Amino acid sequence: MARKPTQDIAHDPRARQLLRTLVARHIRSGEPVGSQTLVKHAGLEISAATIRNILASLEDAGLLAAPHSSAGRVPTAQGYRLFVDSLLQVKPLGSDDVSRLRSGLPAGAGTQALLGSSSELLATMTHFAGMVSVPRRDGFAFRQIDFVALDPQRVLAILVFADGEVQNRVVQLRRACSPSELEQAANYLNAHFAGHSLTAIRAALLRDLRDARSEMERLLASSIELAEQAFAPAAQDDMLVAGQARLLGLQELGDMDRLRALFDAFAEKRELLQLLERTAKAPGMRVFIGEETGLAPLAGMSLVTAPYGHDGQVLGVLGVIGPSRMAYERVIPVVEATAAVLGAALNPEG
Repeated sequence: MARKPTQDIAHDPRARQLLRTLVARHIRSGEPVGSQTLVKHAGLEISAATIRNILASLEDAGLLAAPHSSAGRVPTAQGYRLFVDSLLQVKPLGSDDVSRLRSGLPAGAGTQALLGSSSELLATMTHFAGMVSVPRRDGFAFRQIDFVALDPQRVLAILVFADGEVQNRVVQLRRACSPSELEQAANYLNAHFAGHSLTAIRAALLRDLRDARSEMERLLASSIELAEQAFAPAAQDDMLVAGQARLLGLQELGDMDRLRALFDAFAEKRELLQLLERTAKAPGMRVFIGEETGLAPLAGMSLVTAPYGHDGQVLGVLGVIGPSRMAYERVIPVVEATAAVLGAALNPEG
């Protein structure tokens, strides 16, 4: 028989129903799915021979593969892609699970605690690995700053952020500042910039210095020298990962070399973080299947991500890594709801 191109199959109700059923059965069992199983479970009044013909068309279109000559078929990455994009029916997360997230991510808790809890909850609720990128402090509003002289040209800057986190940074000055100058600089920064992000503060200070005259210049110059270093981006953990051990028993990772490569990627983090940062630039949920991630260790795996933040500002991205044979209808709403609850918890006044 003539084979149908993928776009025709995507609009063929019987082919869509068979693909939907086959993917669901394979996700549940992990085994290839045969025509007799589909006769029983697809809900179509057609013969096994007709089903086999449709399956052959799906295989020719690259949506299915036959791992053994006498076995059934399994979805390919392209088959999972079509399933996720147009066949999957996703419902919002249940109220009990949302309550579980809210109790695990209480508003007002410290940012690091919230991020760590988010990765743990993602891992626990999906049974896969949960990841959360750590937002850069540049994007957070600061509440207060104090300066303490360590020696004539070294100052300890104590930064308190709006989310309650405290950072201590040592500032090296080009000239000595008196205690009164340090106090004046702190008072000026606190009075004019509390509630603003560090990036906005640095830009505003430079603008003010250009416009300043006479008696303000000395104070502004001291404030800028202190602020340039105190408000500079600081080194920090860039990503939190939980639940890697949950991937150990997956049949997709039965090959020791593949398993080692994946765990090396978790340990090194850089490529995974770059992938998460790419997703932050696109709104909403993202699902990467197999080679779509661009990372060799994630072949045969899928990554489900969502950005989190508040007031329209994206602070970071969280997600779940698991096998392509994952229950997407369960994982997607967990990731989506976790992002929403985390964003709300990071903005308790919103």
